[in-house]
Amino acid sequence: MAAVGLIESLLTLNIVDEITETRGKSNKEAVAQGTANIFSGFFSGMGGCAMIGQSLINISNGARARLSGIVAALTLLAFVMFGSSVIELLPMAALTGLMIMVAIGTFEWASLRTFNRMPKSDIFVMVVVTLVTVVLHNLALAVIIGVIIAALVFAWDNAKRIRARKHIDENGVKHYEIYGPLFFGSVLVFNDKFDVLNDPEEVIIDFRESRVVDMSAIEALNKITERYMKVGKRVHLRHLSPDCQKLLKNADKIIDINVLEDPSYKVLTDKL
Repeated sequence: MAAVGLIESLLTLNIVDEITETRGKSNKEAVAQGTANIFSGFFSGMGGCAMIGQSLINISNGARARLSGIVAALTLLAFVMFGSSVIELLPMAALTGLMIMVAIGTFEWASLRTFNRMPKSDIFVMVVVTLVTVVLHNLALAVIIGVIIAALVFAWDNAKRIRARKHIDENGVKHYEIYGPLFFGSVLVFNDKFDVLNDPEEVIIDFRESRVVDMSAIEALNKITERYMKVGKRVHLRHLSPDCQKLLKNADKIIDINVLEDPSYKVLTDKL
């Protein structure tokens, strides 16, 4: 529920920014909301988040400053503590109509014109989230399912983007310049890039445009090193980022990889 509340708050912030042509601070909003919900729990209160409908009503009536949010909060507090009997007099049909108009105003109708041009994965996620919300009446579950599907689609797309540029330098050393992230999804494609039997005695794998992301990637590096070692060839890794080197250092007990240190170039201001 905390994740759903945070997502709704950020969506509300995005909509308000578009309407008012301003730029809000999403990090500040997230920290403030989390802190308020933590302290609310100490007083047996309920967690809360920004509400799209209430915010749109506020903005549509000319509200632009922080005072509008404070007035809305104090008014809601007054209704909860003292005005519950008055709220009960409002017909449910009126509140339903109000929410329908808020939904109509919130929906991005222009997106319908580009619906056929959107990626199929985005359309699939949109339809799944809508159906889960309508059938199960559970927005939190629908959002979680949508995030999981989107993450899997993102991983699948990135797994296919890994590339390797190959060349042999004047010393007879073959270079594999890797492009794209190396993680669990791209391991199989990464292994297919190497020609172990026909490569020269020394090979350099260059990660200038790549990143070693997880343990599956480390294991893949270990396996490719073992393949070259079995045929008496050496493998060096070059241009690893600091976070990749730290990851490899933490796993040095289970792998055996030779990291080739990048050269340290001197300039006139350096002391020799």
